[in-house]
Amino acid sequence: MGIVPELTLAEAAIAFAPWLEPTAAELDAIDAEMPLILAEVDELDARIAVLDRTTTELDEQRVRRERRRVLVVRRNLANRTNAARILGGAA
Repeated sequence: MGIVPELTLAEAAIAFAPWLEPTAAELDAIDAEMPLILAEVDELDARIAVLDRTTTELDEQRVRRERRRVLVVRRNLANRTNAARILGGAA
């Protein structure tokens, strides 16, 4: 017996069952977080671009700019979430 558990055909079929699709609420949460996801991808792209070479001032500026953008988007998302929680609790 290996480290990877054996998977039967029935278990594999259940894994792709339609009731395991994301709910509307989960899709809404993904949509709300999409700006953060995209900002993090851009930051990662900037970091990957400078991995195998000597960084220039322009490279460092790009990495810092993308990091600041991630922080701004994360702050905005947190503020929006907190505002919705406060407004939702008052109703």
